[in-house]
Amino acid sequence: MSTLSVEMLAAAPAEPITSAGHAQLGIAVLVGIAVIVLLITRLKLHAFLSLTIGSLVLGAVAGAPLDKAIASFTTGLGATVSGVGVLIALGAILGKLLADSGGADQIVDTILAKAGPRSMPWAIVLIAGVIGLPLFFEVGIVLLIPVVLLVAKRGNHSLMRIGIPALAGLSVMHGLVPPHPGPLAAIDAIGANLGVTLALGVLIAVPTAVIAGPLFSRLAARWVDVTPPEKLIPQRPSAELERRPGFAVTVATVMLPVVLMLAKALVDIVVDDPEDHVQRVTDVIGSPLIALLAAVLVGLFTLGRAAGFGRDRLAATVEKSLVPIAGILLIVGAGGGFKQTLIDVGVGRMILDFSKDWSVSALLLAWLIAVAIRLATGSATVATISAAGLVAPLAADMSTTHAALLVLAVGGGSLFFSHVNDAGFWMVKEYFGMDVGQTIKTWSLMETVISVVSLVFVLLLSLVL
Repeated sequence: MSTLSVEMLAAAPAEPITSAGHAQLGIAVLVGIAVIVLLITRLKLHAFLSLTIGSLVLGAVAGAPLDKAIASFTTGLGATVSGVGVLIALGAILGKLLADSGGADQIVDTILAKAGPRSMPWAIVLIAGVIGLPLFFEVGIVLLIPVVLLVAKRGNHSLMRIGIPALAGLSVMHGLVPPHPGPLAAIDAIGANLGVTLALGVLIAVPTAVIAGPLFSRLAARWVDVTPPEKLIPQRPSAELERRPGFAVTVATVMLPVVLMLAKALVDIVVDDPEDHVQRVTDVIGSPLIALLAAVLVGLFTLGRAAGFGRDRLAATVEKSLVPIAGILLIVGAGGGFKQTLIDVGVGRMILDFSKDWSVSALLLAWLIAVAIRLATGSATVATISAAGLVAPLAADMSTTHAALLVLAVGGGSLFFSHVNDAGFWMVKEYFGMDVGQTIKTWSLMETVISVVSLVFVLLLSLVL
């Protein structure tokens, strides 16, 4: 298990933009995060603006010249957007194609047709996991809620027995598995290998989703019993389509980028020769950009054309997919700017100086930092990006696998106990027709289970890898 060591000090910024002492830097971090929390939760300011202002406040309190703080923020913003922006855009296009073509509905209907009453929670978590790979959490909820409500009503199932597995599958993918924005940004900040992180993320995500989904839903159903709200059952996306893509081709399209990136990671481990032709080919086709681009191009035919979309409809689908991610890109970029400001004022060195004599695991420290920011801001993405920036220096002496586990520790921490300052909390509350107390007993505790269980698996893997 990787622990903090004196040697890691070499990884900290050599020349911070301010020579402030540890006390001043600590106050600067607390003030900066407090400003972000206040702006997001109390004043309801957009996270992009909140992160921008918080970064400048952080620099000012740390004693950095304003021009240097601005330069740090803009540098971090640009580097983050250039590193993950295109990938987020491609993921959004693939998700929109999956939804509009009826491919998502095809996956849902096929699996549910083969599932019996007892296996229904397991079928739902499987559906959520597959659909959650290319879709943002909020989009996944919108797609799956009609299915959850219909299945619960028609099959006379407890809404919690069906709803919790769906939420668990989506949330686990959102926090642990690229190409979701949080894990991608953390991989970029920490410098981890995407293929290895993806492989370990899936390895951890599967048992975590099982424990937080079908198993935890048994308890949730005992604690909370609500009736599916009739007024919230919207029309399914594919209801007006004359045809939709087949099950096998839809799953193959969704899994294509995952297979390509995992193939690259496997070949890199087995071959480990930069001059080998096979490795050079897999390095290209397994790069995140090419893998996602290939899936999008394939999806235009296997999903769009299969649903009868002409050129104009395909163009409109692509265009509409990019509009909703503008805010996400700005938040991720501003998070990168905040991260770079933290690093440049010397916070990374401060953390290493304080913790060099601790016997605490770097993975546990990363999880705790992400938990603290998650509880304060309510945003899993903000927590992931900010925590990744703080712990990035710890990865300098880590192996490839432990750097990937560091990313996953941050991702797991970012999901801890969603409560009233998280938009997802209110979305789940309204869709399921629960009150605040019921939402805390189900959704909030489910998120906590995911966070803690994923940390346990991260720590266990760190012992054997």
